Amino acid sequence: MLPERSRPRRQWRSSGHIGGLLRDPALTINEIVMARLGEQGFDGFTTAHGTIGMHIADEGSRVTELAALAQVSKPTVVYLVNEMERLGYVERRRDPADGRAKLVCMTERGARAQRAGGRIVREIEADWSALLGERDFAQLRELLARLHDALWPPPAA
Repeated sequence: MLPERSRPRRQWRSSGHIGGLLRDPALTINEIVMARLGEQGFDGFTTAHGTIGMHIADEGSRVTELAALAQVSKPTVVYLVNEMERLGYVERRRDPADGRAKLVCMTERGARAQRAGGRIVREIEADWSALLGERDFAQLRELLARLHDALWPPPAA
């Protein structure tokens, strides 16, 4: 039986094609993580914020880098970073490599939200693994990793 903490909050209409089969669990993970972050006091944090936040490097990231990684426009990233800054999850700092540029950096609150999100994802994975069976879930992970590496091969050494 799947624990309530890892159950979808809504029903996704399955199209049965590979895109939907890959997308729907990812949407469910996002939905669960955002709901549970809210329950843990990380108010106002949305899936859109998470899409940007997951790409912020430890040393900070430029808005243009975040836009490219999140596959959204630069104005969209600026808007989301402004919201995240207002909520206390990120701050802008001067880029030491280029004094004219700013880096988007996680605040301590943002780093706590990132860590909490990671714990929530690990719990979901454990629950879904128990639901499917550890061997099948490990095989699913392995197949998805192989597909990822085939589509985006690691750089040659």
